[in-house]
This record gives sequence, C-alpha cells and structure tokens, in this order.
Amino acid sequence: MLGTFSIRELHQKIIKQEIKIKDIVEYYLANIKKNQVKFKPFLNVFDKILIKQMDVLQPKIGVSRNLPLLYGIPAAVKDNICIENTVTTAASKILKGFRSPFDATAIKKLRENGVLFLGKTNLDEFAMGSSTENSAFFTSSNPFDSRLVAGGSSGGSAAAVALNMAQFALGSDTGGSIRQPAAFCGVYGLKPTYGAVSRFGLIAMASSLDVIGPLARNLDDVFLVFDYIKGTDVQDLSSFYPKTPAFVPKKDFKVCYVKEYFEGCDERIYKRIFSILESLKKENLIVEEVSLPILKDVLPCYYIIMASEVSSNLARYDGIKYGSSKLKSSKNYFKNLLDLYLDTRFEFFGNEVKRRIFMGTFSLSYGYFEAYYLQALKMQQKIKSEFAKIFKTYDAVIGPTTPELAFKIGEKSQDPVKMYLSDIYTVPANLGGYPALSMPVGFIDGLPVGLQIMADMWNEPMIKNIAGYIEKIIK
Repeated sequence: MLGTFSIRELHQKIIKQEIKIKDIVEYYLANIKKNQVKFKPFLNVFDKILIKQMDVLQPKIGVSRNLPLLYGIPAAVKDNICIENTVTTAASKILKGFRSPFDATAIKKLRENGVLFLGKTNLDEFAMGSSTENSAFFTSSNPFDSRLVAGGSSGGSAAAVALNMAQFALGSDTGGSIRQPAAFCGVYGLKPTYGAVSRFGLIAMASSLDVIGPLARNLDDVFLVFDYIKGTDVQDLSSFYPKTPAFVPKKDFKVCYVKEYFEGCDERIYKRIFSILESLKKENLIVEEVSLPILKDVLPCYYIIMASEVSSNLARYDGIKYGSSKLKSSKNYFKNLLDLYLDTRFEFFGNEVKRRIFMGTFSLSYGYFEAYYLQALKMQQKIKSEFAKIFKTYDAVIGPTTPELAFKIGEKSQDPVKMYLSDIYTVPANLGGYPALSMPVGFIDGLPVGLQIMADMWNEPMIKNIAGYIEKIIK
C-alpha cells in the first residue's frame, strides 16, 4: 500500500523505476475521490493540472542524476498559501474565484524540487478558528469520526494527510493551527521557528505570528519537507534561518513540563502524557517540573495582538482592488466609497472574521491602544523571556498539544471563548517565536492524542531528536 511508504522509500522506488509517478498520483486521487464527500478535506483538486505536471517529470527518471528526494511526491496545500494560476480563497467568500498570479516562496521551493500539488485544503476563514467550522464553504470532518471536528485552522490539511489523500501537506500556524489539527487527526505537525520559512505568498492573518509548516504521517517526512522550505527569502524581510553545523543527536537531553499546562486538561490526556514522561525518567533522562504562573495571561495577550494585526491586514479587502465586491452585484452606484467598503465587508466576511476585526480595531483605537495593545506587547515579551530562561536549562518543554480530544461539530461554534481555549497550550510558541511539534502518542476511546515538544529558536533538530526518542519508548 503506497500510503505506508515514507518519502525516502517512495523516492527509492521512483528512482529504481519500480513505480511511476502516475501510479502515486492516481493512488492519492483515488483516495480523494473515496473520502472527499464524507470528510471534505479539499476545497479544490487539480486533477487536470496534474496530468501536465506528470508528463514533464516522468521522462527525467533514469536520465537525470541526483533527483531531489521530493521529486514526484504529491502534496496538499492549505488554501491560504498561493499557487500560481489557481484559485486561492482562504476559505472566504470575499476571495471566491480569486486566482493567484504567483507562487508563494514555499510553493516555489517545492515545485523546483519536483513536488506535485494535488489541490487546496479547507480551513477556517482566513485561518481564524480551531475547527474549520468557520470556513465559508463547508466543515471538514475528523478522519476517526466524521461527527467530530478535524481541528483548525489547518483542519483540511491534517485530515487529508491522515486519510492518505496526500503524502504530506502544508499548513499555517498562528496560534496552533498546524499542531492542534495534527493532534486531533493523529499526524505530525511542525510549527517552525518564526521566520524560518518565508511568509511570502501566505495570505496574512497576524504577520508577527504566522508561520508556514508541514504535516505528515511520520516524523522523518515532516522534517524532510521542512528542510526543503526553510531559509532566508529576500521577498520576506522577517525570514531567516542560520547556517548551523550538523546536529549531533543527544541521548542525555534534559526536558521539563510546565505544571500549569495540566490545569484544566482532560484527565485521560494528562495520564497519557505523564506515562510518557515517566518512561523518559526510566531511561535515566532528566525530566523536571517547572512553574509558569504567567501562562494565565497567554490567551488574552495572544488574542489582543492577533486581532489587532487581523484588523490591519484585512483592511485591504475593500471591494475595490480584488476579490468579491458589492459593487459587482449592485444595480445602483454607491454614493460614496465608505458604503461600498462597509457593504462588501458585511456581506462577504464571516462572523468570526468580523468578530476579530472588531476586537482588533477596538484594541488599536484612540484611548485604548495604550491600555490594551501596548500592554499585550509588554506581556508578550515577558512570556518570551520566561521561556528563554527555561531553554537555558532544558533542551525542550514537553506537554499535551490540546487540553481535550476532538470535539463534536457544532459543540463550541456558538461559544467563541470555549473555542479559543483549544489553543491554550499551543499559543506560547507563537508568542515567543519558538519551534514546536505535535506528534501522535496513542489513542483514547479511538481518538488520537497529541504530545507537543517545544524548543529554543532554530532548534528544530533537537525537537526531531527528542521526538524520535519518544517514538522508540512508546512502541
């Protein structure tokens, strides 16, 4: 079964001509056809484009030497990442039908290394949500139970990977949008260090927090894809990845868990994570508890900063430059531009997007800027410095990815605060810019459990090292 092979294994079969690229693509297209109606991970499938791409790639097999490991590997892409001449909507009606005129840098790098793009995956509108229920088109379902959410906002990408509808997928993570759905769907999801992957071509939500990252079914695949998309990009001045010496795996690493991470956590998840921590101790590794009372301020801090940047970034959707416009559907001319702006945004933005724009505009408004936004920025620096102190002593922080298992579709859609709490363990990595991985560590009542590993900036190799060690002890 092709879905059981890693990227490296598939590469060897392609190079030895034991399998054709066409066979791999047809396998994934068949799975898409089989599962799309029930689970709805994809918004758009590029079946016609794929035929042309395969015809270009296949003849080079056996002729060109040293083909990239990703050559001929099919991937899915979250629909807030631009692919040239394909519809890119960010799951919003305001961008319905918009065709990107260029490739995102991450897409360009993958394309140059022979990756085939199967299609665009569903998400919460403009990546705002934790369940894909905020998509303007439909909700994606959990691969283990279609009555449950796949998580968000990269729920479509996580579900597509879990259902063998793609070898790997790209998502974006602003407060946990790769890791939370990865945990709910039982796959690996990496949120890289902020700036490690160029944001050029990623439809902005909160520019100081957004990161593009990979999701895959095994540990090696997720870090292999990361190695191909990371790096400094002149088109994104916030991008940077240092040229570090080869990482030497450690067997004597020192980790900690944060006491406050387990407050309010599902007891079953709590026990599962602690059993893994105890197993690490039995391997004579140092595992210690730390306390971070400041974590109670993480979510308020995050939602003020995030919403403020949302308010600014989404101001560009005015019904004039591109995307949907009320002017196109109106028989009458508008008396002034303000009416056009307001009517367009009111009709084509969803409720969660409007809510965050309101929150952000309020936080940035005169008389409240100092009281809310500036205070949130100060708190962000405190949170980052507290974790920086931890990373001076410990190689990583280990804990649950989510406080609960995947929940029912509709269960939290009418209570935004409960929905926001889904990100309580993942948000610190975004506020600090730190890399973090969610990895599957078993099941509870048939649903996956995710464990999160967070390390210091640029220390993705350490995360892979520790995750590999955990894999060995839980098998």
